[in-house]
Amino acid sequence: MDAKTNKTLKNITLGIDLDAAREVLQREARAIGAVAQGLDGNFVAATEMIFRCTGSVVLSGIGKAGIIAQKISSTLASTGTPSHFLHAAEAVHGDLGRLRENDIAVVLSHSGASEEIVRLIALLKQLSIPMIAITGDGDSPLAKHSDVVINMGRVEEVCPLGLAPTASTTCMLAVGDALAMTVMKLRNFQSADYARYHPGGELGRRLVTVEQAAWFSRGKPLPEAPDNVTVASALKLAETSAAARHGSVLLVDDRRRLTGILTDGDLRRGVERFGAELGEKPVKAIMTQNPRVVTPDTLASEAMAIFSRYRIDDLPVVDAEHRPVGLIDVQDIVAIRVLQS
Repeated sequence: MDAKTNKTLKNITLGIDLDAAREVLQREARAIGAVAQGLDGNFVAATEMIFRCTGSVVLSGIGKAGIIAQKISSTLASTGTPSHFLHAAEAVHGDLGRLRENDIAVVLSHSGASEEIVRLIALLKQLSIPMIAITGDGDSPLAKHSDVVINMGRVEEVCPLGLAPTASTTCMLAVGDALAMTVMKLRNFQSADYARYHPGGELGRRLVTVEQAAWFSRGKPLPEAPDNVTVASALKLAETSAAARHGSVLLVDDRRRLTGILTDGDLRRGVERFGAELGEKPVKAIMTQNPRVVTPDTLASEAMAIFSRYRIDDLPVVDAEHRPVGLIDVQDIVAIRVLQS
């Protein structure tokens, strides 16, 4: 008897009902669908409040709703909206000091009437903190005293006893994600912005840009020469123009736009072609014309893909006018272990 069969028989012995498990997921999905259909102008108003907030968006709740509030706060913070979590019970024990006058509060409570939430409402009102409620009861104390109410309606829990918060907290999380993603879109939040808040781990390495990776410094001398000189002159000018030693020369036109690059490979091929006369030949005769380039905003993972795909060692960094602002080496990428997408 193999391990897979043994595991299956064990599940049968325990009487695990997969159909019941699937029904839980399906009921929660239907609950989210119903909440989605019910979104109205209050959701729009809440989104605008969060987008225009000049302070921090403070999420609060108690119990399971509090845990969901923490996750929503984390999602907002990671997508460009300053946010933190305020525990509804700890608020009266010093955590009110987290609040500032430009903050807004988003309070989660399915009933909207738990003791801790009612007490928090009074405290927020005293501090004149605008409130957004995410609740299942539009007539609850939380709804009545909030500036904007996202009313999910009474969500039937999928707990067999009808007691444990299940579908209601799932819906709260979905509403929070919808708010965060809508605000993110309003901010025109891009992958480079996301990388700024996620510098660690594989995801951060994949989203960091060439400039954020500090592979080059703007204004740093580059191995550069005009594209209308001889090979010998180009090499001499490049050696004197750059403070650091590089393995290639950037060649530019009279407007300093990049037109080519001179690499060790180009020189080797030039020697085979011209022999001892190479130094007096026009650099245009052997340079690589219109080389692969990146910009400071190019993702580091994209730069690595270019190095790998075209098997090159040096990659010029150019600005919007196609003027060189940097030169990165394949070893730079290896050093910070950027993972290819």
